Amino acid sequence: MKETEISQEQNKATGAAINPVMPQKRVASVDVYRGFVTLLMMAEVLSLQDVAKALPESTFWQIIGFNQSHVPWTWLSLHDMIQPSFTFLVGVVLPYSIASRKNKGASFGNILRHTIKRSVILIFLGIFLRSMHSEQTYWTFEDTLTQIGLGYTFLVLISLYSQRVQLAMLVFILFAYWLAFALYPLPGADFNYVAAGVTANWEHNLSGFAAHWNKNTNFAWAFDQWFMNLFPRENPFLFNGGGYSTLSFIPTLGTMILGLLAGNILNSSASSLKKLNKFIVFGVLLILIGLVLHFAGINPIVKRIWTPAWTIFSGGICFLFLAMFYGLIDMKNRKKGTFFLTVIGINSIAAYVIADGGMRNVIHDSLFIHLGKNFDQILGPAYATLISGGLVLFFEWLILYWMSKRKLFIKI
Repeated sequence: MKETEISQEQNKATGAAINPVMPQKRVASVDVYRGFVTLLMMAEVLSLQDVAKALPESTFWQIIGFNQSHVPWTWLSLHDMIQPSFTFLVGVVLPYSIASRKNKGASFGNILRHTIKRSVILIFLGIFLRSMHSEQTYWTFEDTLTQIGLGYTFLVLISLYSQRVQLAMLVFILFAYWLAFALYPLPGADFNYVAAGVTANWEHNLSGFAAHWNKNTNFAWAFDQWFMNLFPRENPFLFNGGGYSTLSFIPTLGTMILGLLAGNILNSSASSLKKLNKFIVFGVLLILIGLVLHFAGINPIVKRIWTPAWTIFSGGICFLFLAMFYGLIDMKNRKKGTFFLTVIGINSIAAYVIADGGMRNVIHDSLFIHLGKNFDQILGPAYATLISGGLVLFFEWLILYWMSKRKLFIKI
């Protein structure tokens, strides 16, 4: 990959820790990785869980169905890695973005204004998409885009300091978030579990010290009971049915910082082999730390409230995903078969909006209008969603392909 030096004086003036180079080409592995996780999100239209329910005796479909759904509380499925991967990759590409802007002469003020603008757009785009089928604006802040938007400005500011400061901020953020939960009192004997949307004997409730991170009885839930009711709502906010929370953007920022650290490695002058080795070592180390925190009872691995252990554990998996794609695509140059994912990855915001907005429903309904009400029964009722969903997914990809051919990219 060819690289061009950026003025050392510019970096010193802003205290930037980013390697002063700007690559002339996109990092292909990052686009493919992004395309892969975006495809996982788009593939929800296949409703693989419905196929698994229709074929309860099939171990294959039970595994597939499980990995296209979110786990109830602790641990993870493949589907649970979509959001952390999106978030991680925001950090990975940031050194390139900042270096590019500096190379074009952007001042700190220019960068900050663009950053704040991007944060606001991401926040409100997330709220807009979540409000599409509501009677009024649905103020919610746990959506992937909104969570990234809430933390993005902080990420950019952190990126302008040394890697030592970045790492220190990561540790501080995770420790402070852990401490807030640890100090929040556990439910008393008279606690109204019904009003919190859970039961005292829910099978996924944790016991002992780990109970501080139980669903809808924790610090983040208490915050949302106040914060969410500051906005106009159809009904007062009592709880989030999935246990998700606004404050998850804080440890989500931690995931972005992990991505930033990975981006610093990727954008460094080290050899490709050294970069790959670092990705693998950091990935394994983070996974082991997350497991120790979980099994030692210090902090459970829970994606829905983005516990510090989840940040560390899932961040390790993201490092290994990046290592896999980087090793195969950028080092081994095995790009055959990656075109499908690249088309999605280079226009991920458009893909997100198409899949999460109204376009998916328009395509789905049109198929039944033009192909007949029973066209999805060609392989039998059990596979109906594979037929209809597969066609929806194909047409969504064609839209993205058409956009890429005409160089139409949605950028924020």
